[in-house]
Amino acid sequence: MPIGEWLLQEAKKLGVGGATLLGCDEGFGRDRKLHSSHFIELADQPIEVTMALSNLDAKSLLLLLRQEQINVFYVKTPIEFGMTADIDG
Repeated sequence: MPIGEWLLQEAKKLGVGGATLLGCDEGFGRDRKLHSSHFIELADQPIEVTMALSNLDAKSLLLLLRQEQINVFYVKTPIEFGMTADIDG
């Protein structure tokens, strides 16, 4: 199973409120190797998975990745999130 799909499934199992998987055109990582999608072959296509997580959900997901020995790059930034319907007006 591709890592992006696995991350979405595991986030759903953990009760994460939502996640987005984006396919990207090109990118490179710390190995400096350029990864890109090709017309016929998408196996090397870079992806981005975005999740708005509570601290507890983030810790749970990172622990799961460690337990499964999955090494992925991540960015963790403090954010505020909610739904506009929840705003007192």
